[in-house]
Amino acid sequence: MIAFENVAYNYGGGELLSDISLRLAPGSFHFLTGPSGAGKSTFLKLCYAELYPTAGHVTLFDRDVTGLSRDDVAMTRRRIGVVHQDCQFLDHLPLAANVELPLTVAGRQGAADVRDLLAWVGLERLSHALPPSLSGGERQRAALARAVIMGPDVILADEPTGNLDWEMSLRLLTLLVELNRMGKTVLVATHDLNLIRQAKAQVPARVLRIAKRRVQLAGADL
Repeated sequence: MIAFENVAYNYGGGELLSDISLRLAPGSFHFLTGPSGAGKSTFLKLCYAELYPTAGHVTLFDRDVTGLSRDDVAMTRRRIGVVHQDCQFLDHLPLAANVELPLTVAGRQGAADVRDLLAWVGLERLSHALPPSLSGGERQRAALARAVIMGPDVILADEPTGNLDWEMSLRLLTLLVELNRMGKTVLVATHDLNLIRQAKAQVPARVLRIAKRRVQLAGADL
């Protein structure tokens, strides 16, 4: 589904990531850990072709990203939902319209899908609210709803609980676990070892750790 073969990435001031070979299998749940600046966000960007490797090969759904046209990349990204820590919304549009944006861009209608998703993340009563009025937890749940509106096969989340309290972090984790149990591949970048332990009690999550520019499978000590 997503595969790295001897991948490296260089920002221009030396290699940030080096010699990475791994595969995210369909239906798997992975966490990505590592210190700040180690390259977690860069790794995720390589996973959805926001960045391209400076060496090696990244394959998305059996296609090498370097061979994808701009249209191919756009179509591929519809199969990958991304949740950022600093999720951005159009402040002048109500929440429902913000969640529906990916469908609008794709020329599709999905009012019923939006209602169902807002109910799923517990935000149905806020469908007409403007983004500035939402709490941090509400914004993250809205971002997750927007990320899955196109029915992606893969969910990538970059520090989605970094600004949330523990109760709200668990609520978001529950939604990610539900998606995984529906067959979605989930990859979450996080510093929160307690969140990882909580997830591993519910699903067979594996932990990847970035250390010395490489991504390695962590041990069972988490």
